[in-house]
Amino acid sequence: MTDDDRTGYGEKNEHPHEDQQESGSAQDSGPRQGSGEPPSQPRPERAPRTLAVPDLSLVVLIGATGSGKSTFAARHFRPTEVLSSDFCRGLVSDDENDQSASGDAFDVLHFIAGKRLAAGRLTVVDATNVQSEARTQLVRLAREHDVLPVAIVLDMPEQVCAARNAARADRAGLPRRVIQRHQRELRRSLRHLEREGFRKVHILRGPEEVESAEVVTERRFNDLRHLTGPFDIIGDVHGCRSELETLLGRLGYALVRDALGRPADAVHPGGRTAVFVGDLVDRGPDSPGVLRLVMGMVGAGHALCVPGNHENKLGRYLKGSKVQHTHGLAETVEQLEKEDAAFRTEVGEFIRGLVSHYVLDGGGLVVCHAGLPEKYHGRTSGRVRSFALYGDTTGETDEFGLPVRYPWAEDYRGRAAVVYGHTPTPRANWLNNTLCLDTGCVFGGAMTALRWPERELVDVPAERVWYEPTKPLASEAPGGADGRPLDLNDVAGRRIVETRYMGRLAVKEENAAAALEVMSRFAIDPRLLPYLPPTMAPCATSSEEGYLEHPAEAFAGYRADGVREVVCEEKHMGSRAVALVCRDETVAGELPHGPEGMGGIPIGVPKGVSGALYTRTGRPFFDDPEVTERLLRRVRDCAEEAGLWDELETDWLLLDAELMPWSLKATGLLRKQYAAVGAASGAAFPGVLGALDAAAARGVEVAPLRGRQQDRAADAAAFTEAYRRYCWRVGAPAADDEEPPEPGGGAGLGELDGVRLAPFQILAVRGRSLAGLAHTEQLALLDRLIAAEGAVAARDSGTAGGATDLPGLLATTRRILVDTGDETSVAAGIAWWQELTAAGGEGMVVKPVQALIRQADGRLVQPGVKCRGREYLRIIYGPEYTRPENLRRLRVRHLGHKRSLALREYALGLEALDRMADGEPLWRVHEAVFAVLALESEPVDPRL
Repeated sequence: MTDDDRTGYGEKNEHPHEDQQESGSAQDSGPRQGSGEPPSQPRPERAPRTLAVPDLSLVVLIGATGSGKSTFAARHFRPTEVLSSDFCRGLVSDDENDQSASGDAFDVLHFIAGKRLAAGRLTVVDATNVQSEARTQLVRLAREHDVLPVAIVLDMPEQVCAARNAARADRAGLPRRVIQRHQRELRRSLRHLEREGFRKVHILRGPEEVESAEVVTERRFNDLRHLTGPFDIIGDVHGCRSELETLLGRLGYALVRDALGRPADAVHPGGRTAVFVGDLVDRGPDSPGVLRLVMGMVGAGHALCVPGNHENKLGRYLKGSKVQHTHGLAETVEQLEKEDAAFRTEVGEFIRGLVSHYVLDGGGLVVCHAGLPEKYHGRTSGRVRSFALYGDTTGETDEFGLPVRYPWAEDYRGRAAVVYGHTPTPRANWLNNTLCLDTGCVFGGAMTALRWPERELVDVPAERVWYEPTKPLASEAPGGADGRPLDLNDVAGRRIVETRYMGRLAVKEENAAAALEVMSRFAIDPRLLPYLPPTMAPCATSSEEGYLEHPAEAFAGYRADGVREVVCEEKHMGSRAVALVCRDETVAGELPHGPEGMGGIPIGVPKGVSGALYTRTGRPFFDDPEVTERLLRRVRDCAEEAGLWDELETDWLLLDAELMPWSLKATGLLRKQYAAVGAASGAAFPGVLGALDAAAARGVEVAPLRGRQQDRAADAAAFTEAYRRYCWRVGAPAADDEEPPEPGGGAGLGELDGVRLAPFQILAVRGRSLAGLAHTEQLALLDRLIAAEGAVAARDSGTAGGATDLPGLLATTRRILVDTGDETSVAAGIAWWQELTAAGGEGMVVKPVQALIRQADGRLVQPGVKCRGREYLRIIYGPEYTRPENLRRLRVRHLGHKRSLALREYALGLEALDRMADGEPLWRVHEAVFAVLALESEPVDPRL
C-alpha cells in the first residue's frame, strides 16, 4: 500500500457524517418563525403526526413549563426511558420545585443518561430545555456516546401553559413572567435546533397536534440483527472481477448476466447472502464490472455491502468534489468514463446509500470495512463512520512512510465477531473474535471469504499481480502470522479472558502473580507451551458403607445431566503430562517461518529439539533434554508406523497423557511425607503390640486397647502398601544391582527403562483442535499408536520378525462403556471399577463419550470426573481415613468450588487449543494457557 487512503486522515473532514446520512434531514410540523404565520394564530385541523425516533437516541423534550412534556413522555415512552429534571431535583433536595437544587439535579440527570446511552438504551430527557446552554450539554452527551440527538418541541400557547400550571397545587403560584420568558427563549431556539446538532426535529404546535401525535421507533439502518444468514462475507475486491466471479462460484453462487452478457447478479440456491466489506474499486482491472455485479446483488436482495474508504473517495469524486486521482482512483475514473452517464449516476447513488457497518445475526456478527471496537457497534455518528472506513493509527509511521495501525483488535473483548478488511495480510487470522479478510488479491495474494456461521474460510488465488504495492504484502493486520512478542502486560494484574465455551472468565491479580512466579522460574520456554490441562473434579461423595467415592455417584451425576453414554477409563498411577511431538526436528525448526506454522506460534526452538514434555504446571519432566528427545523419538516413530501423520494430515501432535511411575516426579513428596509415615509406623507398632502382649501375659486386661492398636497397625501397613504401588525404579540398573527396573525394560530406551507413557487424548494437530472428537475415536487412534510400538521396539533392538516381548514405553488405557440409564450396564461399570481397584489400581475417570456436552440450560457438563479407589484414597486422606468416625467427617466435602474450577480451566484449555488451531499469535494462545495456571493457585482442598 502506498497511499494515504489507507488512513484517510488527510481527508476525514470532507466525509459526510454518519448520523446525517443514516437518519435523514430534520423534520418540522409546519411553518417556523419567519414563515409568515404567527405560531399563536389558530391553525387548520391537521392529520395525526407520526414522529420517527431512532431506537437508540437521546430524545430531548423542549417546551415551556406547563406545555405537557411529562404527560407526553408518559404516553409515548416507557417510564424507565424518561429522565425528568423534576424527579432528579426531588432526589437531591426532597422538593421537585426547589430551583436552587437544579445544578445538582442536572448533574444526576446527565450521569444517568450517560449510563443508559452507554448501555444502548433509548433515553428521553423531560425538562424545559428552552435555553441553548442546556441543549448544548445534551447534544454533547449524545455525541460522546455516538447516538443521534432528537428534539421534540411542544410549542403551546401561553394561556394553555398558564392554565395547566394553575391547576397544579405545587405550581399554582408560578409567576406568569416565567412562562413568558420560556416562550421567548423557545421562539429564539426553533430556527437553530438543527444547527445545534439535532438530527431530527419534530415541532408540535397546539394541544391538538400534541394529542394526536404518535411516536414510532425506527430501527437504525445498521441494525440488521433480525437477519440471521447464513452469510458469505467477502474481503476487499479492488476491481478484481474475474477472481470475484471465481470466488462466488466456489461459494456456490450462480451468476446472472444482463442482455450484454455481463455479470449483473449472483444467486445462491441455498438462500445464502453475500456481504461485501468494501473497497470494491480502484487498482484492479475492472472496477465497473465489480460494481455492476455487487450493485445487482444488493438490489436483488442477494447481498449486503458496507463502504470502504475507496468507495467513499469515488463517491466524492462523482459528486463533483475535488479529490486527488491517486491510489488507484485514476484507473477507476478512466474505466468509468467508458460507461454511460446513467451507470455513473447509479454508482453515485449506490455509494451514497451505503451504511458504515452492519450488526447481524442477533448481534453476534458485525461487518465493516476497517474494523470497529465494541463501543461503536450499532452506533451512528461521524466518528463511528470514520473509524469503520479508515480505522485508527498510532500517530507513527513505518520505514515506508506509511502510518502504523492502532492494534484495536488486540484489545477487543466483545461478544460479536467483527469481520473486516482494509489492511492487507497474507492470510486471514482470527484474533479476539475479529477477522481481517483482506488477503491482498489485487497485490497478487488471494481473495478470501468467510462462511458464517460455519466460520469456514474459502479463498481463491489472484490471477496475477494487478497493482504493485510500495511495501511487501506483510501481516499488518492485528493477529497476523508474525504476531508480536509476549508481553508482561498480557498476563499481569486482574485479567478477563474471553472464551467460546464459558464466556468471560476472570483471573484475580494475586492468582496471576502466583502463576507468573511459576511460569518465569520453573516452566519450560513458553514458545513450547501451547496448552495446560485442567484440574479434574471428583465424583459426588458416596454414602456407601466404607467408601468416600463410588462409581454409582458418577453415573448418577451424568444421568442427571442428560448424558447416557459414558466411557470409564483406567486412571493411571502417574503424573499428568502433555507431549508436543513434531515429526522431525526440521518441522520444529520451521514452525516460526511461513504461514502454516503451528497456529502461527513463533516457537523458534533450539536446534536438536523436536517438541516438549511437561507437567500440568508447565515444568519439564526431565532435566536432561536428551531423555526428553528419546521419549519423543519413540512416540514419533510409533505415529509413523501407525500412519497417523498422513491420516491426520499433520506434522505435529499435541497429546494429553499420564507419565508413570508417580515416583518419577514425586520422589521428594514420597520420602518426606509418605515414606516417613510408613517408617514411623513400622518402627512404632511392633514395639507397642509387643508391650501390650507382655502386659496381657501378666494378666492385665488390654484386649480392647490391643485391638485398636492392631487395627491402626493394619491401616498403616495398608497405607505403605498403597503408595508403594506407585513407585518403581527407572533407568538401566547398575552393574552390581540385582534388581531389574520394573515394569520397564523397553528395548532401546536406556534411562527411560521402566518409564511408561499412557496417552489418552490427541488434543490438536496442525490447523485443528481435536478436543471435540469423541473419546472412543480418540482411544481408537491411540490404540494404533501403542500397538505400533512392538514393531518400532523390534526395529530398534534388531529383533527379527518385527515384534518384541519387552515392555515398551507406551501403555494402553483400559476402558469400558456404560449406559447410565441401564441398570445392568451401570452394575457392570461398578464391577469393573471394583476389580480394577482391588488389583491395586488407582481408580477410573468417567467421561461422556461425546465431547463438549452442554446441559439443557446451555452450561458445560463436566468433561470428566474421577472416581478413586478405596485404598488409593488412603494415600490422600491418611492411613485411618476408612474408620467410620473419620468417614462421617470427610463426607462433608465442599465440591462446588472444585467443580467450578475444573470447568473454568477446561474452557480456558479449549480456548487455547482453538486459538492455536485458528492461527492466532503466541501471546493470544498464552493468554488462555496462563489463565489455567493462574487458576491453579485458587484456594481449594488439595485432596479433592
